[in-house]
Amino acid sequence: MKVTDLKIKNLVEYQNEIFTITEIYQNNNDYFVKIENDLHSVSLSAEKINPIKITEDWLEKFGFMRTYTSDHQIRYERPESFIKYDIDLSSKKLVEGLKIYGNTIRCKYIHEFQNIFSSLFGKETTAFFKSSFHKAAI
Repeated sequence: MKVTDLKIKNLVEYQNEIFTITEIYQNNNDYFVKIENDLHSVSLSAEKINPIKITEDWLEKFGFMRTYTSDHQIRYERPESFIKYDIDLSSKKLVEGLKIYGNTIRCKYIHEFQNIFSSLFGKETTAFFKSSFHKAAI
């Protein structure tokens, strides 16, 4: 994970918990972040946080629904017809990733997905969470 790819409100993992980045700052050549969840608020070196891999559960939290399943691929789609996410079940992973108007964008971590989604829709991804989603479920 490149620290320079991170943005405020990105979700990351630290010590097996999910946190939201609330601050990013640099001291000389080192990056630091402030991260928060419902239980903790911590400032630490950005090197200590980890990306969260996109899973089927996360896709559903972001409002995607499974629309296709085969031995080789699983497809998730949002209500907008131009955005899909394919999970390639083969070892080559050639077709895996976010698809926007048919173009594949390699994106396997939640923070990457959040940044793309924010650029596309001009909103934070939390605005798209299903109504049944609760912060504690993160």
